[in-house]
Amino acid sequence: MGAASLIVLLIAAIAFSVIAMLVSKILTKATRNPQKGEPYECGIPSTGRAWTQMQVGYYLFALLFLLFDVELVFLYPWAVVVKSAGWLGMIEMLVFFFILFIGFLYAHRKGALKWV
Repeated sequence: MGAASLIVLLIAAIAFSVIAMLVSKILTKATRNPQKGEPYECGIPSTGRAWTQMQVGYYLFALLFLLFDVELVFLYPWAVVVKSAGWLGMIEMLVFFFILFIGFLYAHRKGALKWV
């Protein structure tokens, strides 16, 4: 039953996506406007190129923020049941923190936390 239900779910997801795109294509009026291709700049007409180079430090900083933000998502449910989890739950959380700390040390040594 597991493989068959997975195949049915996959087919249903693909069918739903295709049907939604077709309905959208049929019901909307396609207008060709050169302003649609421009980046949104708060109503001010854009000048220059839209593609500018960004420093990779901002990207790394954002990824590290997401990493530690997701850590907190997993930390909250553990904090709720910490008394009933026992020593095994405490050891598992210490291993989790250790892995995150190793990732933090790696990012720190690579200089990903230095603001440019």
